[in-house]
Amino acid sequence: MDINFSGRTVLVTGAGHGIGRGIAHAFAGLGARTIAADINAAGLAETRAGAPENLEILTLDVADRAAVQAAIASIGAVDILVHSAGGVRGQVGRPVEDVPEPDWHAILAVNLTGAFLMAQVVIPAMKAAGRGRIVTISSGAGLGVSLTGIQAYAAAKAGEIGLTRQLAHELGPFGITVNSVAPGFVRSNPTTERQWDAYGPDGQQRLLQAIALRRLGTVADITHAVLFLASDFAGWITGQTLAVDGGK
Repeated sequence: MDINFSGRTVLVTGAGHGIGRGIAHAFAGLGARTIAADINAAGLAETRAGAPENLEILTLDVADRAAVQAAIASIGAVDILVHSAGGVRGQVGRPVEDVPEPDWHAILAVNLTGAFLMAQVVIPAMKAAGRGRIVTISSGAGLGVSLTGIQAYAAAKAGEIGLTRQLAHELGPFGITVNSVAPGFVRSNPTTERQWDAYGPDGQQRLLQAIALRRLGTVADITHAVLFLASDFAGWITGQTLAVDGGK
């Protein structure tokens, strides 16, 4: 497929590393004015290094409503939003009775509330234009049981999938599609590297044997799904969650 995003403005959150960085680089390489946003300024500097000139960086806390509103005011109309910000905020799996309430809220804030706030601020311009694309990066944890064992992460990703369905229903009449990509296990950042190492050789082998294609995913695997859903080839697809997990 010949996919080109020239003339489009794309905002990618969570672009300071891993999957978000790969998505931002891909859109910029396909001609879009691409804004790579993340709370991690150092990571964004690495994202910018070697990227096309049409990739801009923006330090942003997606859970801060005022910051999100100011960011969109400075960017202008966004044609495509990819909400990749999320993760486990450095937490590890613990029994539910041992999880402090602030830790619960921290994960929901960036994964779920961030998805809501980002969508909320880009939608008015999309409605005015009569078209738009919103793609959330959820997780297999939102479709089943989280490998992390982190209750807030599973809940946030399930909520992100529910938000995707609801927004698709609401925004369809305005020509806006809303879909989600749910990655399987991808070694894409320090957190997933630590998780992989913690499994040990036996656990790693069990994980691979549970995947039909017998390999882990890559950043490119996830990026390609996002590019499709953001393109005109997916113009009649909305409210869907595409599991990109090698077959489970």
